Amino acid sequence: MLRQALLVASRSGGVRKIVETAPGTRQVVRRFIAGETIDDALAVTERLTAENLLVTLDVLGEDTSSERMAEQIVEHYTELLKRLADHGLGSRAEVSLKLTAVGQALDERLALDNARRVCTAARSAGTTVTLDMEDHTTVESTLRILHELRGDFPDVGAVIQSYLRRAEEYCADLAYEGSRVRLCKGAYAAPESVAFGDEDEVDKSYVRCMKVLMAGRGYPMLATHDPRLIEIAGALAVLHDRDPDTFEYQMLYGIRPQEQRRLAEQGDQVRVYVAYGSEWYGYFMRRLAERPANLAFFLRSVASRS
Repeated sequence: MLRQALLVASRSGGVRKIVETAPGTRQVVRRFIAGETIDDALAVTERLTAENLLVTLDVLGEDTSSERMAEQIVEHYTELLKRLADHGLGSRAEVSLKLTAVGQALDERLALDNARRVCTAARSAGTTVTLDMEDHTTVESTLRILHELRGDFPDVGAVIQSYLRRAEEYCADLAYEGSRVRLCKGAYAAPESVAFGDEDEVDKSYVRCMKVLMAGRGYPMLATHDPRLIEIAGALAVLHDRDPDTFEYQMLYGIRPQEQRRLAEQGDQVRVYVAYGSEWYGYFMRRLAERPANLAFFLRSVASRS
């Protein structure tokens, strides 16, 4: 119930105003978000890569409502990728792209063309792109765009959310040679007809999906902070004789950083999802929804500054 309430609040303008003006908000936001500028993102990226961690950068902003806004997002990604290359970070950092940020709600073809431009810039920078999966209503469109892009950019990553009832089917379709697939639990509200509402069912789905991906010929990117799921992933890697460079763990910036370093120190590949930008509210609320401890931390911080 709490999770659903927070997900609904992530799209509420009234709640947004309250959260953004709360006295302790900025302090807590910086725990999960690298900052608001490319310089902020690069500073965090350089620090993380120095610790033998990989990075994926997400420019916050979604639900773009005009072609001009979509164009600005594309231009921002192009500049970000150029600067990654200038700093010699292309081999250690990629970018994550929300298709709604580049016009998906306006026109699917527009989003495809804009995503193609970002992929071209990423290739020039010596890196690649992963297409974030968003609200359940965008899944089929996102998969169509993914398949179109992979014709020219076969290294474009996909994301599958285990809370979706069709997640295992999607994973089976994508578990082919060279296919990069990030598996996450999902952080959006969805009706019971298309998604599991019970947390245990979401976890069971995650394990089923992980088994499909780890047994397949693609490159699984296992996005979870759950110790049980990480342990199962390690066992599956042994079962399928996977070398550490054939899959990776992914975790969010600011969540379980010690575990990120522990896995990297034992020889596993770990990529940190680093979000930045001024449009942080929706992302921040979804992080609170994922773990009750995050909400408690936020409320304590607000209370201490009130």
